[in-house]
Amino acid sequence: MCDYSLHHVMSTPAKVGDVLKTTSFIGSSTRGFCAAGDPTVAVCVLPGTELAFATEIECDRAVGFLPHRRLAATLARFRQVDLDKPYAHHDAIELPDGQIVLLTNLSEGQTATVLQLPADEQAQRAAKTEAEPARAQEEPVYIFGI
Repeated sequence: MCDYSLHHVMSTPAKVGDVLKTTSFIGSSTRGFCAAGDPTVAVCVLPGTELAFATEIECDRAVGFLPHRRLAATLARFRQVDLDKPYAHHDAIELPDGQIVLLTNLSEGQTATVLQLPADEQAQRAAKTEAEPARAQEEPVYIFGI
């Protein structure tokens, strides 16, 4: 959901309609998404989330003075890769042509809107919303000795 090197950064889950911005976080070796209005809070995106970038997606070049590489796509799906490698970057996006790009390689300052969460996540949130009013009528449970 958030790359291993962002575990020490305050975070919040992504929601449909959120406008995200690619950024580097202070004290981190990776880039990730933050809310467009708050660069200090990482926005964690679930695998399968669909994103629409405001402009063509851009990546930094290995040599810093060269211009950014444009990927000729504005839509992407969030993925996690190399989960068997604990100290590798896991957060990535998959482009419509199947190309996988690590999030940490994206150029800073790009904005993307969360179009859709994964189908199973939407169903879980809907079920939780429906169950909340019923839960409010239940008797409180007190646990002693904690």
